[in-house]
Amino acid sequence: MHPSQSPLERARLDYENHLGACRQCDRDRTPCAAAKHLRRIYNNLSRAAERERARHRP
Repeated sequence: MHPSQSPLERARLDYENHLGACRQCDRDRTPCAAAKHLRRIYNNLSRAAERERARHRP
């Protein structure tokens, strides 16, 4: 992981890279179990980041 990448950005890149590299995702055009798991990780990090931003808003 590049030091300047946030965990959220890294999760998004992992998901997108998987979709481009996975034969099942590419062939069927539907996400495989691994892609769904990576997407859940991204969604969880996204929600956590949004909650953190909301806590710091005036």
